[in-house]
Amino acid sequence: MKQKKPLILALGLAGMLAAGSAVVAGEGHDHDKGMKHDDHGHGMHDQKHAGGMFLKKKEIDGYTVSFHVMPAKKGMEHGGSHNLMIKIEQNGKALTDVKINSKVIHPDSKAETKPLMKMGDWYMNGYDLGHDGKHQLMILFKTADGKKHKGGVYYP
Repeated sequence: MKQKKPLILALGLAGMLAAGSAVVAGEGHDHDKGMKHDDHGHGMHDQKHAGGMFLKKKEIDGYTVSFHVMPAKKGMEHGGSHNLMIKIEQNGKALTDVKINSKVIHPDSKAETKPLMKMGDWYMNGYDLGHDGKHQLMILFKTADGKKHKGGVYYP
């Protein structure tokens, strides 16, 4: 049963993503690299879903990074009330060979750092994001060429 649980979890997450992750096509500009000031919604694609799901795409050093947050369903929590999911793409193809860590700075200025685990084309982990206020979601990833890249968005 232990070996079936990750597969069932991955299939469940993939189904939720397929059901709720239609991306709105559009052009934008992005000058918030490094999160030096408040994100004013100038990401490539921004979308909020009914039911609390959130998807924001951002260009980081030539990579398209999808930040996806959704409330964790009962039994599918991974360390928090919400699942933070990240997908990194280059030329429309998901990168699956990156090392990636995440950091959340909560509205009360407390910070948490967690590595993200691979789930298909996505990387994920859980955080408690259910309280009011803006949470800063940041990632640092290392690509196969050894280069490090960082960026982030605000949730909600």
